[in-house]
Parts: sequence; C-alpha cells; structure tokens
Amino acid sequence: MRIRIAKPFAFLMVLTCALAIGCSRDTTSSETSVAPGGKPKIALIMKSLANEYFSTMANGARNHAEQNSDQYTLIVNGIKDETDLSGQVALVDEMVAAGVNAIVIAPADSKALAPALRKAIKQGIVVVNIDNQLDREVLTAEGISIPFAGPDNRSGAKKVAEYLAKRLQKGDEVAILEGIQTAANSQQRVAGFEDAMNELGADIVSKQSAQWEMSQANTVASSILSEHPQLKAILAANDSMALGAIAAVKAAGKSDEVLIVGFDNITAIQDALMSGKVLATADQYADQQAVFGIELAMKHLQNPDEPATDTETPVDLVTAESLAETTKE
Repeated sequence: MRIRIAKPFAFLMVLTCALAIGCSRDTTSSETSVAPGGKPKIALIMKSLANEYFSTMANGARNHAEQNSDQYTLIVNGIKDETDLSGQVALVDEMVAAGVNAIVIAPADSKALAPALRKAIKQGIVVVNIDNQLDREVLTAEGISIPFAGPDNRSGAKKVAEYLAKRLQKGDEVAILEGIQTAANSQQRVAGFEDAMNELGADIVSKQSAQWEMSQANTVASSILSEHPQLKAILAANDSMALGAIAAVKAAGKSDEVLIVGFDNITAIQDALMSGKVLATADQYADQQAVFGIELAMKHLQNPDEPATDTETPVDLVTAESLAETTKE
C-alpha cells in the first residue's frame, strides 16, 4: 500500500551542531544521553552534505525541528562523499551505540547498508528508508522489512525525458550519465530516461556512471562528446552531473547543439534553466524528503503495532517556464 503525502504532519524537534571526522552531526543532547523529557532520539543519516540536494534536505529537517520542538530530538549525519559506504555503515553503528530510537537513512548503496540496518532493527530501533530505495530482495534475505518514503524516480525521470523528446527526432544520438550503478534511484532514473528515449526512437549511444559527481560528469561527458560528435542530448541522473555536462559541452563549443536535462532541482540548476543551459529537471522536494521520513518514523514510534507502509512523495517536472510561473506567484 502506498500513501501520497501532500503536507507534512506535525511532529517536533530541537538541535545544535557538532562536527566529527568524516561527517557532519547536529544534536541537542550528548551522543549517549537519553533525550530530555523522554523524547525519542531520531538520527538522520544522509549521503554527502557537499551535494546541495542533501544540504537542502538537512536544512528542511532543521526547520521542522525549530517549528516542532516538543516531540523528539534530532541527530543529523552525512558522509564525506557519495561513495563512502564504509563511512555510512559506521554512522549506523554509531547511532545504534548512541541509543537512538529511530534511524532515517538515505543509503549510498541499495544493498550494502542492509546488514548494518538489520542489526539496528534487532536492537529495537525503528528504521525508515528515504531518497534511495533499499533492495527488497536483499532486505528479504536479511529477514527485515523497512518502509520507504520517497518519489517514483522512474516516473519523474520519464517526465523529464519526455519533455526533452519534444526537441529531438527519431534516430538522434543521446547519452545518459548514471549515478552510482548499485543505487536504486540511479537505476530507476536511467530506466525512466530510457523509457522516453526508446518511445521516441532515439539512439542511446552511451550510458556511463559519473558517480553523482560534477567533476566526474565533466570528464565522462567530455569523452562522450569526443567519441560521438553528432550527440544531440545528455540526460544526467542528477543535477550535479548535469552541471558537469554543461561545462563539458561549453568546452567542446557545442552549447547550442547539445541539450541537457537533470534531476533534483538544486539552486544552481535553476539558474542554468533560466539561462537555457539546461532544458529541464525534476523536483522531488529535497527540503521535505527527510521530513517525510521523520514523520513516518514518529508514526511508527507512536503506534509500534501498526505495520509501517511505504509513502510515495511528489516529483514534478521543472522547466524555465514553470520556474517563471512560480516566481510570478
């Protein structure tokens, strides 16, 4: 069963900031103490806070905390980069040792985090998955069930690619920049891009991972442009990679020839949309993603006997036109 959330519920928190090696952490209490007043402690574990998407997610959680300060205490964590799987596993273990009541996690990998999360669940900790969906087969093999709060990435990516398809013709050459290939959200976004491009009859001449990173996307896109001089479009599975593609296209002198789309709707991509450097992206409301997960965790903490269900969250197409309309409003 999936439930679409239109607005956040009202559950509440407080926080301060402390810095640890390899991660960023905010908390209102010491790591090993029980939250004051018997409030549950919830740990938010994200990917790289160097990525604007996740820093926006963290800020959304902090704002929710300030508005709702009597229900729970929040600890915010992030790893040093998108591929730091061992760092994220260590954070899960650390939060278990800290005695948190719930963990809300955006896993860097859809499979590798499952064993650590199983240990957390065995300790009675509520776990909620956000952003990048954990592999269901792996969870079954671990003997656990973890609810997911997040968007339909495939549908969102298809919306973006369908908008791009209106500017292309059958047989046009296009390339796809993947995120981490073992991440379900990357797989789903790539599938959505492929759905629309295959329906058009475009020729997907290259599909390569740039690990979600702008600099790697620049390098990969430069290579693709050199190998495929007739390329008409680059579909990037996140906006950081789209920014890298912009730089590569500019360096190749093809800014007027190669269309670029992304996914996430970060601030920098909005500027690129308005200037015509990027055609479209998808907004999955980064500032609310962690809030959706926190609210689902709170719901389960308050009603532990009620089975936790997945929550599908919104994802919308964003273009220069839709941004302009939003600005007018």
